[in-house]
Amino acid sequence: MGILQRRIGVLFALFLGLLALGGLRALYLGTVRSGALEQAAQTEHQTVEELPAPRGTVTDRGGVVLAVSEPADEISADPYLIKDPLATAQKLAPLLGESSSAVLTKLSEHTGYVPLAQALPAKRAEQVAQLTLGGEPIAGLEEKPVMRRVYPRGTLAAQVLGGVNAQGNGFAGIEYSENKVLRGVSGQRTVISDARGQPISITNDRQERPGASVSLTIDAAIQHRAEQVLGAVGKDFSPKTASAIVMDPRTGAVLAMANWPQVNANDVAQALSESPTALENHAVSFDYEPGSTFKIVTFSGSVQDGVITPESIFSVPDKIELGGRIIHDDAPHPLEALSASQILARSSNVGTIKIALRLGPERFNGWLHKFGFGKPTGIELPGEESGAVLSPSEYSGSSMGNLPIGQGEMVTPIQLATAYSAVADGGVMRRPHIVSAIGGRPVALPAGHRIISEATAARMRTMFEGVVGPEGTANGVSIPGYQLAGKTGSAERINPGTHEYSQTLFNASFVGFAPAAHPKLVCVVVVDQPQKGSVFGGTVAAPAVAQILAFSLPFLGIAPE
Repeated sequence: MGILQRRIGVLFALFLGLLALGGLRALYLGTVRSGALEQAAQTEHQTVEELPAPRGTVTDRGGVVLAVSEPADEISADPYLIKDPLATAQKLAPLLGESSSAVLTKLSEHTGYVPLAQALPAKRAEQVAQLTLGGEPIAGLEEKPVMRRVYPRGTLAAQVLGGVNAQGNGFAGIEYSENKVLRGVSGQRTVISDARGQPISITNDRQERPGASVSLTIDAAIQHRAEQVLGAVGKDFSPKTASAIVMDPRTGAVLAMANWPQVNANDVAQALSESPTALENHAVSFDYEPGSTFKIVTFSGSVQDGVITPESIFSVPDKIELGGRIIHDDAPHPLEALSASQILARSSNVGTIKIALRLGPERFNGWLHKFGFGKPTGIELPGEESGAVLSPSEYSGSSMGNLPIGQGEMVTPIQLATAYSAVADGGVMRRPHIVSAIGGRPVALPAGHRIISEATAARMRTMFEGVVGPEGTANGVSIPGYQLAGKTGSAERINPGTHEYSQTLFNASFVGFAPAAHPKLVCVVVVDQPQKGSVFGGTVAAPAVAQILAFSLPFLGIAPE
């Protein structure tokens, strides 16, 4: 008994010692370490979340909404907390727009975090939050507020508007170039959750500040008509791409900027998976040899410098040799006496070269720069190319045989629209613009500068009327009630395999303005590599311009002449 009692005493003393140590540890944790432990406990169930600011709305010039942000939620799951993955997947699938098997696969992953939806509309996200199993909320599902970018008009001006990535930043188009003002400032909130991850307390720490609105010069109705017309061009001629621009030459405002093929702005990911360049805005980024539309430089410069008048007569054969190279007119013809106006109307390459030789390389080079070629126009859109032109020191013996007729230099559709707008507006060059207001405040109009006299501009407009006249290369094109003027372009493309001009690949284009005497609208259509039917600007692009202007002129209340 004595030994047993001693053993019991030892155990009792050991127990008292352990109890004393536990008490001291509890006292230490409750006093010295209490603050740190309290903070750690809060951190375990407390998260700080960013509240994305609503992105600014983008509208057309009349207030039609083209892009808007809506509240949405990012839905994720912790598979370790999902008690019944199959039943949960069956309830989630209809709300996520996926199959039950696809959701079940995600919920069966061996990880603590699985994204289920990036930007689920707020109404459906609320339905997800209200899901229950056995009368209890589904543990393991988490919602995070985000903003969802919506384009109510679908395909309308998709390449102009661009897109927004998962982080809420614009990555193309106006969404990119105006991202700083559209984005806004995010807010912040603190969420305290219970052991199952369910929120029990939410505190807003900082209120979000919405982004500013952006109003464009685009007119939704004219934009829609331009896209309709390009769709018909795509169907009839099967080109690689096509672009159209409608501009007010008096201000430089772009009323429409259309591209084909179309893209659904609400499903950019699908479009980009099919073509990495689907969102490329060819109206500002397409570098191409313009062909005869570039003759605006040769003729305007020659008239302004007094080298020719519209009535100047030239002896024009069907071919000419320059620097060892022979340049032909479009079709064989006997030696003809043609006025400068007839040379432009018929788009005679030989006649144009004869005029350019009178002008000379230095003055020709000066005029192409005055008309804005060789540098970006400065329109508020990303991805604008500058084109490419040679300096006179780079000219070869045959350069004055190809450059004045639009071969050997590169331009963009927006550069052409801007150059023709200068002639249409009485000789004043204006920077094109597509943003009219930010945050409700009008953007100041870019100042113009004169490049040719009013008299020269008037003579050129009359000469351009001849292009749609009986002798012109677009003689079948007209607009009822309005006098159309403009210039065709049918430019051979370089064959990638031989680096020589192709006999089958062309760019077909037309730049038109109306009413011809006092133009209110300029329209350019560029069709890249039409594959069936015609390849000529007069039959592929000119009718498209006429159709767009035939809608736009009366729509804007512009009276016939």
